[in-house]
Amino acid sequence: MEYKTLAKKSATDLQKLLAEKREELRELRFKVAANQLKQVHKVRNVRTEIAQILTRLSELKNQEA
Repeated sequence: MEYKTLAKKSATDLQKLLAEKREELRELRFKVAANQLKQVHKVRNVRTEIAQILTRLSELKNQEA
């Protein structure tokens, strides 16, 4: 997901997306531990997306203050 698409979303949408991505990361970690995941680069991609969402939420919080 590109940062441009995140910039257009509201804070509540970002919170929902963050929860979904964290759940996805949890599931990927379980699959890696059980050697069921062949594409381990997906973990890094999801972590990057989570960081981008958190950055955008921080920006929105700073704009309000």
